[in-house]
Amino acid sequence: MKSRITLKELAKLLNVSVSTVSKALNDSPEISPKTIQRVKELAALHKYRPNPTAVNLKSSKSGTIGVIIPNISNSFFASVLSGIEAQAQKEGLQVITYISNESYEREKQISELLTSGYVDGVLIAVAEETQRKKDFEHIQNIVHFNIPVVLYDRTDIDVPVDKVGIDDKKIFFDATRLLQTSGVKRIGLATSIHHMGVGKRRIEGYKSALHSEEDFFIANSAKTESLREKTEKILVKDRVEALLCSDFESTMMAYRVAYENGISIPKDLKLIGFINKEVAEYLTPSITYVNQNPEKIGEKAMEQLLMRIKGKKEGKGVEEVVSTELVHLESTNTV
Repeated sequence: MKSRITLKELAKLLNVSVSTVSKALNDSPEISPKTIQRVKELAALHKYRPNPTAVNLKSSKSGTIGVIIPNISNSFFASVLSGIEAQAQKEGLQVITYISNESYEREKQISELLTSGYVDGVLIAVAEETQRKKDFEHIQNIVHFNIPVVLYDRTDIDVPVDKVGIDDKKIFFDATRLLQTSGVKRIGLATSIHHMGVGKRRIEGYKSALHSEEDFFIANSAKTESLREKTEKILVKDRVEALLCSDFESTMMAYRVAYENGISIPKDLKLIGFINKEVAEYLTPSITYVNQNPEKIGEKAMEQLLMRIKGKKEGKGVEEVVSTELVHLESTNTV
């Protein structure tokens, strides 16, 4: 492999000092325009690239952000990552993405790697298994090494860092109230994430909008077959008139179960889901969904992290709430 030309070699070819070459490449006013042009032309000819290690040693920064995502197949996290990347590019930063695959052990391994000084800051959506264990010591360790951390989306974690997410409880409270004011009386909820922080808060919002436990119709299971059975019960036996779904799997399960049992959407059943725009709009009928603004979550998470890295923010972590909206499509036509 052909070796890169160095700053010292450029200086030798130009018969000037290394300092002059460095300043010229950075458009220093100390160097004449003619010399700057000469240096840049030769650097371009030899495809010169600065040594990132040398640059980082000089600035005491790596110029790199570590991002841990729990599930690469989830389009929500792909969109969040897009927002993170866009914000990082504006700052000239590189993003290294790690996937925990919802595993506590994998997340712990990644966290230990990140404390080795490879990154200037870390963005984390905590793994499902980590939430169940409620063991966040590995995240605390990153903070201990003075590496800024921001939690995104899954923010119901007892760690004193900045957090960026949505108001899950309010979303389901408002959606339930909307259905009630339109005359719907029997409202159900389906979820496969009832054991996670975001799932729990969505259930809380649903329950707080209803009058008593007698009004609760909940299908909750992380297991596909069990979720199917419970969803079929509240749709067929309990005959709910509307169903709130807290995640992608429960939304698609409800859609399928309704179809299999001849339940017409929206005539017999109003359906509101947590799915992405592309899927929601292309189903027939199309599904009313909660737009979580995932790109905005990514952008805001990166902004919070940058403020910490640049020393523009000190003290305790704060939580920033990104606004959401209910996008009405065919599944709630009469609401």
